[in-house]
Amino acid sequence: MLHTNLGRAPLSVPALEAIARLAAGYSNLEYDDARGARGDRYDHCRDRLRKLTGSADAIVVNNNAAAVVLTVNELARGRDVLVSRGELIEIGGSFRIPEMIERAGARLVEVGTTNRTRLDDYRKAAGPETGLILKVHPANYRIEGFSETVELDALVGLGTEVGVPVAWDLGSAAPVSVLPAAMQGPLPAGTGADLVMWSGDKLLGGPQAGIIHGTQEAVARLRANPLLRTYRVDKLALAALESTLQAWFDPDTARVEIPIVRMLVAPEAEMRARATAALDHLSEPARSAVSVEGMESLVGAGSAPGETIPSAGWVVRGAASALDDACRASSPALVGRVSDGEFRVDFRCVLETEVADVARIVADALSRP
Repeated sequence: MLHTNLGRAPLSVPALEAIARLAAGYSNLEYDDARGARGDRYDHCRDRLRKLTGSADAIVVNNNAAAVVLTVNELARGRDVLVSRGELIEIGGSFRIPEMIERAGARLVEVGTTNRTRLDDYRKAAGPETGLILKVHPANYRIEGFSETVELDALVGLGTEVGVPVAWDLGSAAPVSVLPAAMQGPLPAGTGADLVMWSGDKLLGGPQAGIIHGTQEAVARLRANPLLRTYRVDKLALAALESTLQAWFDPDTARVEIPIVRMLVAPEAEMRARATAALDHLSEPARSAVSVEGMESLVGAGSAPGETIPSAGWVVRGAASALDDACRASSPALVGRVSDGEFRVDFRCVLETEVADVARIVADALSRP
């Protein structure tokens, strides 16, 4: 559902309307209407993020990788960064946490082992040259079996003990909507971490953005870092993010208004009913080649490794590879899934406005020799 190569989260209608309004003319991006003087683009989402997360301050950059590099550069430039070996991940496009830390001007100190890291491992590694303790969400994989990790609150306690700031690269984490309890309250506040960093699209269902929140002192340091200008977010992303954040003040609104949230929380029965109703868009010959069956939806985009949600959709009988090629060659392209030698269309990933197009494209693919 969250597919980096396919643009990740679709935006809500209010977010699209906010972009259109801002794009159509001038705006107060960096203008303070009340004072008639220069303003700060980072203030537009600041209060909403503070209220939603319970943090003292917040700032937005153009993606979460930029958030990590900016944080490491400001808090640990020329010093050591402690990271568990089990969290030295590679994200999409072959970008790796160790290399990002190095390019940010800090030195990586690996802690513990791949499968087991304890608090005492961090304590032994901490020293006069330690500038930051960094916890990283393992976005694209999970370790099972004989494994152990250190929870964030324990790292925060250690950071206080040894006088070292703690940052949490939450990344995409599990989308808020996968966790019903999380939808009833504020977003992750970091349980005392100096800074928390996460993606505005994967976690919220908004535009691509890197959200950073935490203590006033730590965020103020980021605001003064010259690198911030190279990572700054533009007015269109800010408009979409502001709208998306506003929806999250009422989780019921978020469930209805934000497309990716609707996808994540919709029950399997609803997907089956939609896929069945969509058969009416097919001609009789095409309909005879399509059946509605159960399938599993992957959350995806480094959000919840291996996490699936029961779903339903179309299984199209025929030469699966040829059907796949034909659907992808259509306009617009329909990207299905070839599994067990069959071409499948998961209706959890089909927006309500796209059903007619899906039916037309599948029918055209079936009509080809």
